[in-house]
Amino acid sequence: MKVIIVEDELHNYRLLRGMVEKLRPQWEIPEGLESVKSTVEWFRNNPSPDLIFMDIQLTDGISFSIFDEVQVDSMVIFTTAYDEYALRAFQVNSIDYLLKPIKQDKLEQAIEKFENLLKPQTNQKESQPDYKELLQAITQGERKYRKRFLISGATAYFKLDIDDIAWFYTENRVTTAVTFKGNEHIIDLTIEKLEEQLDPEIFFRTNRSTIVHINAIRKFENYFGGKLILRLIHPFDEPITISRLKAAEFKDWVGN
Repeated sequence: MKVIIVEDELHNYRLLRGMVEKLRPQWEIPEGLESVKSTVEWFRNNPSPDLIFMDIQLTDGISFSIFDEVQVDSMVIFTTAYDEYALRAFQVNSIDYLLKPIKQDKLEQAIEKFENLLKPQTNQKESQPDYKELLQAITQGERKYRKRFLISGATAYFKLDIDDIAWFYTENRVTTAVTFKGNEHIIDLTIEKLEEQLDPEIFFRTNRSTIVHINAIRKFENYFGGKLILRLIHPFDEPITISRLKAAEFKDWVGN
């Protein structure tokens, strides 16, 4: 049995692969795929596997676009952070879903469902799910946004609540959360992936490298070229530039 894992977060990939190898050690699992582009390229050069574990949101787009680019005859189990309102559509249009963080008992149930579909009593091949319909169901569903992070300290782990974070910044591909008290903690997510998991009513992506909490804003000023200069509350004295293209969107966000 050949199985492919499409997941752009290395930590989640390792966890899922480890659980699958524990439950089905005889399965063959090649190296994982982490983007729409790499997955499309892989399928153009390889036969379809028996099963795909696929995250919905990848670094370069939503995974359903893969099925518009290449023919995929595999069965799919989706992994996702969406809430149950959207997930109900998965049960109709695909084999199953796994809600992150993935639990081993749920994974085993999904694998057993896949294996049951392969049993001889089913003479006709399962029809291909309507991924466009599924995409519409997802985008209309309510999102489940991140509420906390697990932070690794020197000798222990602790939780960092979203409400305690004033802003995020990325430097040299390392993302850091800065609390309202001025403490900094490294977050194991890209700024793009982080933006997807934060409530857009509370956080705003001000530019390529920063995301700010609404309560961290002290004031903002007009700048040349239609840009804005954002001033955060004390003790964050470093100004943040907002581009002309984002200026109107930012003003609407602050005013709503």
